Amino acid sequence: MADHVQSLAQLEILCKQLYETTDTTTRLQAEKALVEFTNSPDCLSKCQLLLERGSSSYSQLLAATCLSKLVSRTSNPLPLEQRIDIRNYVLNYLATRPKLAAFVTQALIQLYARITKLGWFDCQKEDYVFRNVIVDVTRFLQDSVEHCIIGVTILSQLTNEINQADSSHPLTKHRKIASSFRDSSLFDIFTLSCNLLKQASGKNLNLNDESQHGLLMQLLKLAHNCLNFDFIGTSTDESSDDLCTVQIPTSWRSAFLDSSTLQLFFDLYHSIPPSLSPLVLSCLVQIASVRRSLFNNAERAKFLSHLVDGVKRILENPQSLSDPNNYHEFCRLLARLKSNYQLGELVKVENYPEVIRLIANFTVTSLQHWEFAPNSVHYLLSLWQRLAASVPYVKATEPHMLETYTPEVTKAYITSRLESVHIILRDGLEDPLDDAGLVQQQLDQLSTIGRCEYEKTCALLVQLFDQSAQSYQELLQSTNSSTMDIAVQEGRLTWLVYIIGAVIGGRVSFASTDEQDAMDGELVCRVLQLMNLTDLRLAQAGNEKLELAMLSFFEQFRKIYIGDQVQKSSKLYRRLSEVLGLNDETMSEHFSFLGVNNQANLSDMRCRTTFYTALGRLLMVDLGEDEDQFEQFMLPLTAAFEAVAQMFSTNTFNEQEAKRTLVGLVRDLRGIAFAFNAKTSFMMLFDWIYPTYMPILQRAIELWYHVPACTTPVLKLMAELVHNRSQRLQFDVSSPNGILLFRETSKMITTYGNRILTLGEVPKDQVYALKLKGISICFSMLKAVLSGNYVNFGVFRLYGDDALDNALQTFIKLLLSIPHSDLLDYPKLSQSYYSLLEVLTQDHMNFIASLEPHVVMYILSSISEGLTALDTMVCTGCCSSLDHIVTYLFKQLSRSTKKRAAPMAQESDRFLHIMQQHPEMIQQMLSTVLNIIIFEDCRNQWSMSRPLLGLILLNEKYFADLRNSIVNSQPPEKQQAMHLCFENLMEGIERNLLTKNRDRSFDFI
Repeated sequence: MADHVQSLAQLEILCKQLYETTDTTTRLQAEKALVEFTNSPDCLSKCQLLLERGSSSYSQLLAATCLSKLVSRTSNPLPLEQRIDIRNYVLNYLATRPKLAAFVTQALIQLYARITKLGWFDCQKEDYVFRNVIVDVTRFLQDSVEHCIIGVTILSQLTNEINQADSSHPLTKHRKIASSFRDSSLFDIFTLSCNLLKQASGKNLNLNDESQHGLLMQLLKLAHNCLNFDFIGTSTDESSDDLCTVQIPTSWRSAFLDSSTLQLFFDLYHSIPPSLSPLVLSCLVQIASVRRSLFNNAERAKFLSHLVDGVKRILENPQSLSDPNNYHEFCRLLARLKSNYQLGELVKVENYPEVIRLIANFTVTSLQHWEFAPNSVHYLLSLWQRLAASVPYVKATEPHMLETYTPEVTKAYITSRLESVHIILRDGLEDPLDDAGLVQQQLDQLSTIGRCEYEKTCALLVQLFDQSAQSYQELLQSTNSSTMDIAVQEGRLTWLVYIIGAVIGGRVSFASTDEQDAMDGELVCRVLQLMNLTDLRLAQAGNEKLELAMLSFFEQFRKIYIGDQVQKSSKLYRRLSEVLGLNDETMSEHFSFLGVNNQANLSDMRCRTTFYTALGRLLMVDLGEDEDQFEQFMLPLTAAFEAVAQMFSTNTFNEQEAKRTLVGLVRDLRGIAFAFNAKTSFMMLFDWIYPTYMPILQRAIELWYHVPACTTPVLKLMAELVHNRSQRLQFDVSSPNGILLFRETSKMITTYGNRILTLGEVPKDQVYALKLKGISICFSMLKAVLSGNYVNFGVFRLYGDDALDNALQTFIKLLLSIPHSDLLDYPKLSQSYYSLLEVLTQDHMNFIASLEPHVVMYILSSISEGLTALDTMVCTGCCSSLDHIVTYLFKQLSRSTKKRAAPMAQESDRFLHIMQQHPEMIQQMLSTVLNIIIFEDCRNQWSMSRPLLGLILLNEKYFADLRNSIVNSQPPEKQQAMHLCFENLMEGIERNLLTKNRDRSFDFI
């Protein structure tokens, strides 16, 4: 007994140290000791002793927390009888000690709720022992106010606990419990809360009395938790609570058909202090969001009428709305009016004209006091956005009166934002424009509101913009303007540009008129004129916020008025042409990169590819199979090709002009080829360029192989033409075009490769630009054509055509001219080489096997170095190439050991011989792969594992030595585990490289 007392005393000291000490070391030591206590076998009995004999609230809190952990654990759960005992003990403890510290009471109620939830389906003698929750709390409700508070809090916490999913238990179990609780107990709890609220409101409660105030607050929390319950398991994110529907069960209909329920909460709002009324409004928000299908039409109209009457009464007596929390919840309530009910239903409510007037006045006043509760404005704008969006669809004969009040809301928003600028700058307040997300959200809402009665919106914006722009221009021209005055006008113009962009973005094509498009033109003209003015200031002092507003405006303008679906005869374009002289044309004076300017650098034409990709995509929209339209589109490019052909046909021509014309032409063509990703359109382009213009490209490579600015665009065009993107290269079975296209590719690679190798030594700082970049594109080109699946490469050798051999031999020459270090130093070269090597080892392994020993060793060395590359794409390509090589070797070795094997091909025999002469290369790669898988954070483990089995089967003795070396390098205590891992790796593995066998080894890895 003395030991128990001493142990309890120590625990109490530790609790005080944990919660009261300011010394970090002491607190950490206490925390460590208490964690050990919670994990000890006698924790349960000591917790009971702490509750009964503990002298401090902290020790009681520790006991309650530990018991919650014990009943929540999924492994080795407490027996049913023990949990029933804990539940009963907690209820008795709370009943006999109603004045515990608040945090202790809360922890014990949480413990009760947790036991009840987790034991909801537990039975004892066919009785669900944890479901009698209302019976459990009845004795509390029949006692003192303090006991009543505990009873109500128990129900409130239980409802909340069952509503929340617990990550330590399956979601299906949570939903099963929540559904059962909803069906068996929740309505009774809600009814109880409403009855208790009616009793409380019927009595003259003394809300200055702390306990009576606390009881009413807990009753409201209980009602709110019931209404906020996730009835059908759809609420995954509480932060997105707005404008959702409360899925009240049909069995609750009686409570909502009875108008006294709704009236109860409106009466409570007017009779209780502002500290409690936000909870009442939160309940009303949920009640207003009850699913529409709970009522028939007549019932819904009656319910809506009572709801609107209650809102009207609050608006007529707005004193409590000066409290920010009340104001916020009331704004949410207003938003729910339109999210859950149609405008056609609202206008039929008896007091609608008066209510919409009151709501409009409330909104205008709220917007004018922009500094008060700014986060609540969202709900008001949401209401008006939904009202305005409904106007075209309302069929009711009753007037909606939005044409009167919506312009007032629009004006209030715009003028209040402009008036706020000076105050924010003067007083150094937080600028709403700094919160881009909030501004964008409000502008999205205003875009719909502002388009209602758009003439009034536009007239207001023109008036305000002209005033601010004129003042701004005068300030800039004046020599003694203050920085503050300029900043104010820039702030006002920033808001106006944002708002103009928003209202233009709110244009709906089917509902807009020519007059409205003309109004948009007036607004756009003003923003573009302002941009000319601000551009002059960029060198001295640009305004970042104003520039961001311009970008936002142009994004909206592009979305609505730029695109192939927009009629260029729109009144907006006419207005732009009249005022600013802007026409919808594309000319080289507007886009300098489209011209052939002898003073410009060839690299300045890079934008042409992007430009023609855009044009190509626009053409694709309606092109279909219309060859005439395609020919018409290609006329300028046809003329350019003919001009270059004419130059090449003469011995003397202007080389600079020829280069510029050709470079611009091939960049344009590459943009079009990239855009044409459908078979029909790409075949039109292919038939246009081949065979007529292909010799011109070949001639350019012959002439200017040493000028990268010329060869790079030509090579990139060819690489794009042979790329079978989206299966666009599909020739008919009788067409030789696939083979002919490969011949042209082979010719270009061979021509460029042989000539570029004549350059000799190139300075290190120029080697990539002059040589390696072109080689890299050739590798990409060869990879694309080899993997395009539109050429049968077997026919070349069969018919004595050397196109394939020439291309592959050129590849080897180019490869051997590159040092190993350069292969990995230049990322684009690395990616093109290793992706090409992957294709060659997969489909052309006989060619690899036929290479000279020094070439084979070069390739294997490059794979070995690439395995450790930082670029995942390179590393993955190396693994795949190594897997193909190892598989080829293993198959050839297996074939050579069979008694009736066919004679081995000469190249295979030579390849095996090279590998046997240099076993260290394969062994080195086995070591590398194994070490990466075991010791590194491997990002592509599947790819790394593919060659592993083949490497092991080719080097079984070396693998055994390597395994022993790795095991012995581990600390003694880990060697046994590592040895077991290796045993498991090879367990059940057969001596073959079938997919099933490979997957078995990967499963263990």
